[in-house]
Amino acid sequence: MFNGRTTLRASVVALAVAAMIAPACAAQADPTPQELQAQIDKGNQEVEHVVELYNKVNGDLETTQAAITKLRADMAPLQATMATAQDNASALAVNAYKTGGDLGTLSLMLGATSTDTLTARVGTLQQISHSQQRDLAAYTAAKGALDTEQRRLDETLAAQSQQKTELETRRKKIEGDIARLDALQAKAEAAAAAAKVKTTTPPPATTPAKPPAVSGNAGKAVNYAWAQLGKKYVWGAAGPNTFDCSGLTMMAWKAAGVTLPHNAAQQWSKVRHISRSQLAPGDLVFYNGLGHVGIYIGNNQIIHAPNSRTVVKVAPVDIDTLYGYGRVA
Repeated sequence: MFNGRTTLRASVVALAVAAMIAPACAAQADPTPQELQAQIDKGNQEVEHVVELYNKVNGDLETTQAAITKLRADMAPLQATMATAQDNASALAVNAYKTGGDLGTLSLMLGATSTDTLTARVGTLQQISHSQQRDLAAYTAAKGALDTEQRRLDETLAAQSQQKTELETRRKKIEGDIARLDALQAKAEAAAAAAKVKTTTPPPATTPAKPPAVSGNAGKAVNYAWAQLGKKYVWGAAGPNTFDCSGLTMMAWKAAGVTLPHNAAQQWSKVRHISRSQLAPGDLVFYNGLGHVGIYIGNNQIIHAPNSRTVVKVAPVDIDTLYGYGRVA
């Protein structure tokens, strides 16, 4: 049987539960299409920065690997010199044995177990010329320096590889978040359409019927970019069938014989900075703190590879937060 105190306690508990549930439900209310679009745009900007960092690390890795290859090539003639010196030393030792030379000296030389000990011991052998001693000493010093550089490059390579893996993981997480936002946006837009609520999604840019007529290298770059319209965005890609933003601008100018890095920030460092009023077809337009780049085609339009949710397309210059403008050549 319930008494008044039990009833009061039950009422208090019910009110407490209701108080906890109400704000939780309110916090989980679906955002508006505009709020979702803002979150998606922010996510895409974050992905762009990650992708451009990834591209830079890839370029750094290529540089490091090329340095390792060159280092190994540089070591080859030194190793050949060392082998020749050792062969000469062996020949002298055999000759000393045949002619009754100092067998104690022979034992010292043949007992060497490393380059350093061999160099030290052959210094005591009067049969070996001073020039051979100098060759061995020079080899030892050079090989020591190269070994130090090899260790430094190996450590750099390992650090860059780790950074690349971390960026891949970060990108996948952000893209997963964007995919979930996409699903929510589709749901919100469907609800808005059912309620006949007009959204504020901007209309797509009007694509000209043909590429603008541009002469010289700028024309070659613009024509290349135009030919890629409709191709899928893939992060880290630079053609022929998929592109990211800096991969597209890099390959467009490569078609004109100009080499650019596969990274928006590094491209910015290579171009001559110009004003908005100076923009001409072929110039590069940079966005989002150097997280994105497109190629200007005239009429206040660019061609760019926006993000993994779309393809290479024509867009207004003011499609995103502007950083600056650059002339390639």
